[in-house]
Amino acid sequence: MKLQQLRYIWEVAHHDLNVSATAQSLYTSQPGISKQIRLLEDELGVEIFARSGKHLTHVTPAGEDIIKAAEEVLFKVKSIRQVAEEYADEKKGSLSIATTHTQARYALPPTIKAFIEHYPDVSLHMHQGTPVQISEMASDGSVDFAIATEALELFSNLIMMPCYRWNRCILVPRDHPLAQVSELTLEEVAAQPIVTYVFGFTGRSKLDDAFLAKGLVPRVVFTATDADVIKTYVRLGLGIGIIAAMAYDEAIDGDLVALDASHLFSSSVTQIGCRRDTFLRGYMYEFIEDFAPHLSRDLVTDAFGCQTKAELADLFSHLELPVY
Repeated sequence: MKLQQLRYIWEVAHHDLNVSATAQSLYTSQPGISKQIRLLEDELGVEIFARSGKHLTHVTPAGEDIIKAAEEVLFKVKSIRQVAEEYADEKKGSLSIATTHTQARYALPPTIKAFIEHYPDVSLHMHQGTPVQISEMASDGSVDFAIATEALELFSNLIMMPCYRWNRCILVPRDHPLAQVSELTLEEVAAQPIVTYVFGFTGRSKLDDAFLAKGLVPRVVFTATDADVIKTYVRLGLGIGIIAAMAYDEAIDGDLVALDASHLFSSSVTQIGCRRDTFLRGYMYEFIEDFAPHLSRDLVTDAFGCQTKAELADLFSHLELPVY
């Protein structure tokens, strides 16, 4: 059994059983991957993938367990390399982050800029996706950190740490009737056509909960994953926008009015998550603390020592989170 074979079966499983796409991503040949998978199956005496002709159709029950075990082995190998790299040169290496458009566009730039200036020899990679995709990438070790507001709690092997608290604003054109209202009500908002985030993105669940609690059914006419796209359709007159307040930039969005909605919706908390068994290099601790200054190295170390979500929640219960 070779590490390369374990890498191949894991990658094929994460490329929708497409061996050709896997070969392209690994810069190797399709026949080479197929051969190594067959050799591994022969050695183990079980099929990892079921086949129809030359095509893989699904992962077998045995294959599910083998691929999960392979993931753990590959992650341990990655951790061993990180330990060695930390002692060989603490300022060289790589850091991969998965996050949403809102975090990448509005919250992370100062931290990314400072990190690159301080660690020019660390290769920094950012992946964007849905909150579930982001959490999955952190859970399976594809990335070091996931930064998101939704879905991180779905994965039990992630340590989740609160970064900051934020709320929403209502976006309207300057000549819109709501622009003249001193304090909006949820009923006034629900009466308008609404343009907002796709469910599962950027704290959308808090928005839905607020309407439900009041027995209101909002008229959501258009959803998107990107605040800038939402702004575009507000400008087109499709409806009023509900976005993260941090996504409103007066210098760029001066044709729109941002109305405070913090009294209408519960605030949301953006978190940073990583696998419980991650070896954190020195620059990883620094990245976390630069993004969320209250998450000191000592506090992060204590978080990794927590065995349950309840312990983790108790550890952070005393924190006064910054408001973005």
